[in-house]
Amino acid sequence: MDWKTRRTGRHNLDRAEESLEELSELAVSAGGSVAGQILQSRVAPEAATLVGQGKVEEIAASVRSSSADTVIFDHDLTPTQQRNLEKAIGSKVIDRTQLILDIFASRARTKEGRLQVELAQLNYLLPRLAGRGTEMSRLGGGIGTRGPGETQLETDRRRIARRIKKLEDELDSVRAGRALHRRRRSAVPLATLALAGYTNAGKSTLFNRLTRAGVLTDARMFATLDPTVRPLVLPSRRRVLVSDTVGFIRNLPTTLVKAFRATLEEVKEAALVLHVVDVSAPSSPEHTKHVRQVLSEIGAAEIPQLLVMNKIDRLPEPEGDLDARARRLLGAGESRVVEGAVAVSALTGAGMDQLLQRIDEILPLDPIVRTTLKLRAGDGATLALLHEFGRVLDTRYHREFCEVDAEIPESLRRRVTALK
Repeated sequence: MDWKTRRTGRHNLDRAEESLEELSELAVSAGGSVAGQILQSRVAPEAATLVGQGKVEEIAASVRSSSADTVIFDHDLTPTQQRNLEKAIGSKVIDRTQLILDIFASRARTKEGRLQVELAQLNYLLPRLAGRGTEMSRLGGGIGTRGPGETQLETDRRRIARRIKKLEDELDSVRAGRALHRRRRSAVPLATLALAGYTNAGKSTLFNRLTRAGVLTDARMFATLDPTVRPLVLPSRRRVLVSDTVGFIRNLPTTLVKAFRATLEEVKEAALVLHVVDVSAPSSPEHTKHVRQVLSEIGAAEIPQLLVMNKIDRLPEPEGDLDARARRLLGAGESRVVEGAVAVSALTGAGMDQLLQRIDEILPLDPIVRTTLKLRAGDGATLALLHEFGRVLDTRYHREFCEVDAEIPESLRRRVTALK
């Protein structure tokens, strides 16, 4: 849908067409097949049906001719608009937000992910109960069910509100658990890198290339939802943690942003955000801007970012044009915290050495030092830390103590020394 204004031009129409193409990709990702697309430019939305009466008739004719069973609007519909459209078209009608929620529901694998999706779905459904017709307004009563004169609509609203409260409490427990894990991680001197980017930018492929994690990679949008954290060894032999996050998208529903707050907090706690961009996509500047907007919404706008221009293997032009592309992307969104750009191909591995080197340069310096530590013979926890986050060269036991020669990060040496 393209709303005409005094400033409407080819650029706005192009953006509307790109958004419609993106909607088609979302539909395919949800398991559907696209029978056709219709675009309308209007001065303002029609209150009853969003689009004009003539366009509604055109959509209905297209549905009949193609035997389509679902019509997806690239715009949020009110309950009344959805009901009127379904009645006029004679087919199921959903909007962009409901489509994204359906995709998320099919992709969530962990308990946390399923809780987040259900919460988002209920928050989406609650204000739309009134649009479900007369079946939601029947009066009724009964012991333990409804009070005298209470409508089915009120009963359903109360039931959904209770379920939302229960889900929010469970997600608060998840947030507390995540905060505990982060505190434990912060007790060990390991910086965290968070991968963020537009959906289908290649984050999971890059994550696998960096950490050999084996995370699912798929050309479909939102192929992975559940966050994964894995260690990574930098050229300086420092160890860091890398976190993969859910992909962003334009007009990301606020219900999803709120529901996935626990997951997105991994980004807020990161020392560096690797902002992955599909540099081969014509809309990469727009995608970059949208991602920075979402980062700002979740309170992560001030975290240093490194722009990772992915999929250079798909570029037809020589690599000399990468500098010009980098300048365009760095200017998108006018972010002041971007630490430059690195061109890579997560698929082929091109540019990965430069990426790791740049990460090493940006992160706060924590040099590897060689040291000898005297520990209690029964202090297995400290010895495990040395093995996990450094390299133990030699261990010598003397009655109640042991001496350990190791190469470890300076911050870990200070921490172990302080515990003695």
